[in-house]
Amino acid sequence: MSRFAPGGDDPVLDKLAEREISADEIEAIISHPEFEDLSRSSGLPVAFGHLMDGRLVIVVYRWVDQVTVQPITASEVPE
Repeated sequence: MSRFAPGGDDPVLDKLAEREISADEIEAIISHPEFEDLSRSSGLPVAFGHLMDGRLVIVVYRWVDQVTVQPITASEVPE
């Protein structure tokens, strides 16, 4: 299990809040993804998962160390 390191005053989390995606939802998707891959543009890991409201979300994140991840961005994926 990885630790989730969003940071205190994190502008990424502010942007996600604008998209109505919470830090808890991001952590759940990273911790238990339905599908994982690498971003074609950045090469960073991505995790896909559904939110409780049914939206499919992609989360781009980076490994801070061997057990800690930091979200970079997340957005809804049209199905």
